[in-house]
Amino acid sequence: MKKYQLILLSILSGVLLSLAWPLNGFPLLIFVALLPILFIENYICNNPDKFHKFSMFFMAYIGFFTWNLLTTYWIWNSTVVGGILALLANSLVMTLVFHFYHYTRKVVFKRKRAYLALILYWIGFEYFHMDWDLSWPWLTLGNVFATYPSLIQWYEFTGAFGGSLWILICNILLFEIFMFYKNNKATKTIFRKEFYKIASISVLVFILPISISLYMYSSYQEKGKDVEVVVVQPNINPYSEQYVTPPMEILAKMLKLAEQKIDSNSQFLVFPESALQEDVWEDSFDYSQSVNVLRRFIQNYPNLAVVAGISSQRLLAENEALTNAARPLNGMPGRFYEPFNTALLVDQSGILQRYHKSKLTPGVEKMPFKKVFKPIEKLAIDLGGTVGSLGIDAERKVFNTNNNKVSPVICYESIYGGFVAEFVRNGAELLFIITNDGWWGNTPGHRQHFSYAALRAIETRRDIARSANTGISCFVNQRGDVLQHTDYWKSAVIRQTMKANTEMTFYVKYGDYIGRISLYIGLLLLLLSFVRAIVKK
Repeated sequence: MKKYQLILLSILSGVLLSLAWPLNGFPLLIFVALLPILFIENYICNNPDKFHKFSMFFMAYIGFFTWNLLTTYWIWNSTVVGGILALLANSLVMTLVFHFYHYTRKVVFKRKRAYLALILYWIGFEYFHMDWDLSWPWLTLGNVFATYPSLIQWYEFTGAFGGSLWILICNILLFEIFMFYKNNKATKTIFRKEFYKIASISVLVFILPISISLYMYSSYQEKGKDVEVVVVQPNINPYSEQYVTPPMEILAKMLKLAEQKIDSNSQFLVFPESALQEDVWEDSFDYSQSVNVLRRFIQNYPNLAVVAGISSQRLLAENEALTNAARPLNGMPGRFYEPFNTALLVDQSGILQRYHKSKLTPGVEKMPFKKVFKPIEKLAIDLGGTVGSLGIDAERKVFNTNNNKVSPVICYESIYGGFVAEFVRNGAELLFIITNDGWWGNTPGHRQHFSYAALRAIETRRDIARSANTGISCFVNQRGDVLQHTDYWKSAVIRQTMKANTEMTFYVKYGDYIGRISLYIGLLLLLLSFVRAIVKK
């Protein structure tokens, strides 16, 4: 084959991966999306004299960049430079994973045994991508089924990494069928015992998880007591309104919307991230005008508690060790403060409960590799609220009120399955996602983010209420069904009876065990590959 044909095949892989992605994609394409790039790798491996040692790297990069570009191009709506860097960097780490697989195949295994390396390396990468300074797990393969919850009910046992494993195995099996056909079509000996064996395995691997899931979906019964929840979507333009409109005016608008659905039986009122526009010191919440307005409001509704986002900051003690988020305080030389993206619970007790966002968005709320890039922190992408490195909480907090246990999941945190599971492991019976998705405009960005809530609902078997300032607000049940949702870029208020479940799924108990196992064994296999290459030399 000519090199331009291989390049076109790589682009085809990227296009197929993108066409499979939610919301408007067809997810079954994911089961063939990796076939072109697997063919390229096999061709290069079998024709080493025609290619230099980095040919696979460059070919793979073209495909993965195509996927990232077509699926997450909307990042540059908030910043052109940051968006380009994100696309380039994420494509690079994906390419390195595939290049390592190619390397291991050349020095350790033949094709069929090397597939184990591909599976371990890819899922290990997805797991590693959950928890480092450039974390961006948006394109975890298992996320692709977010809008088809009936197919993935078994995520309550495996999480999204189980979906990634399923996808990789199916692609590998289909590629083996293709190669068997290609190698035997000339001899007319295609339909041999070996062909029927691999075809049967492929059908079983594809059909069995779907069949199990459909049965689970049809037989699942919602668990837990009823809880009445109201969600407000104020739709304040984050570019032209949110940070220039007086805070009390925004709060008044949200309360007016809430009054359309709220009554004496309502137990929770959920406002979005950054809903309260005051910058409040952590030790002065009792003096916050917004907080006191909410306290007066809930006096009319004896069972009501309000969950809302706000920006806050804490003054560090004079001799306190500086955190990564510490900033000098203007007008007070030698003093520092720590800002937070905060969720508050205001209830009848008068005692505020708070949680600080802990999975921070790289380049927005957390400067990656801060020691290296500290001089350019002021160039952090501005997505509203507090910009630059933020402080975090050490634990996933649960709000307790009126015999209900709920946890707020702030924006970007909702794409991390294992992280969200920690809230449930700590006792959360309901999950409230509060977010502000208007920065990406009317693009797939806010729709993809909305769809991922269904994955978290299935993994944890928790009902989810989602409040977006701009974007899509919704309710999701324990099966991952979206019960009702708002329209994009419209003010709205919705109400739903939710189920407060207390049972823990296998996934909640054990977290991302598939990712952990893949990462640890994959690292050992990669080390073995390097050692084997050195010994050969």
